[in-house]
Amino acid sequence: MNSNRKVLGAAYAVLAVGMMIFAVGCGHYGEEGKPEEFNSATTGTRWVAGSGSTFIDPLMDRWSSDYEKSHPVHINYRPIGSGGGIEDLKKGYGSFVASDAPLTDEQLQGLPAVVQIPVTAGPVCVIYNLPGLKTPLKLSGKTLAGIYASDIISWQDPAIAHDNPGAVLPHTAIILTHRSDGSGTTSIFTSFLSKVNPAWATKFGQGLNVKWPAGIGESGSKAVLNAVKETPGTIGYIELSYAKKSGLPVASIQNRAGEFVEPSPASASLALNASIDALANDLRTPIVDPPATAKGAYPITGMTFILVPKDSQGSDGDQALVRDYLAYGLSTGQDVAQELSYVKLPAPIQHQSQALLSQLTQNGQRIN
Repeated sequence: MNSNRKVLGAAYAVLAVGMMIFAVGCGHYGEEGKPEEFNSATTGTRWVAGSGSTFIDPLMDRWSSDYEKSHPVHINYRPIGSGGGIEDLKKGYGSFVASDAPLTDEQLQGLPAVVQIPVTAGPVCVIYNLPGLKTPLKLSGKTLAGIYASDIISWQDPAIAHDNPGAVLPHTAIILTHRSDGSGTTSIFTSFLSKVNPAWATKFGQGLNVKWPAGIGESGSKAVLNAVKETPGTIGYIELSYAKKSGLPVASIQNRAGEFVEPSPASASLALNASIDALANDLRTPIVDPPATAKGAYPITGMTFILVPKDSQGSDGDQALVRDYLAYGLSTGQDVAQELSYVKLPAPIQHQSQALLSQLTQNGQRIN
């Protein structure tokens, strides 16, 4: 009997260790799904929890991996969508969240003071699955809005043919996909549709969630990507880093200068630079659909923000960890951003972001 108990006890011990490893690898959560922060007494590694944007997830993963090589900290980031991250912020979960849609003054009401720090930018791409199309797809803003409003339902519609002269378009229906979760990518995409098409703005508007007139909702960028990849005739929108890995083609979108522009870090950077003056007054200013003077600019471009409670009431040093990690992202991490198809922030915005970092406090005191 004692022997059996020892074997059983050993089995439970192995299971417990396995569960701990699983929890660490996948992110650990306490009561009500709250992400917990860890402080390992054995390794000296501090854990910092964050959540939010799927748009920035590949970059966050790379930043965290590189930063952890020389710092005793583990960044536990959950890509649950900008909307999910904002909900975590409201509940006081984690140390920071990432969102491609900064909070407005109205949304900030009732919340503790929040610092919203731009850390990168990038294009939202229109992906499609049209095996018979031999040339890259071109879409004007008006046509794209018509597709997502379900006013254009066939790939041989005259509006699409007008944007693609000479192209042999497939005789098939358009299958729409969109994000079903609260998504900053959706916010950037619908902000563009609203700006170029007044009818869209009136009927459907813009935001993390909109009342889509049609289409298949998917939770997360990867799900949208898979839906488009698996079904011919489908169209969707995701960030460039995901699109490049997928091998799916991306559409060229017409800008105000009349150019059909392919999404890239360079073309998105031109859109961002066209808004430098407006951003100097308010970093939350949308940068979609830049003016006609911005030649070569990709029009569906947005910035990603890290939202941090201005004051941390947690353990001493927590806020310093967040500040130092983000300071890395705004310096050395900017070169990495370019490698992963994001936009390196212009110097003026980097300086504004660094100044915002200096506002963070710990238990009401400035961080040294």
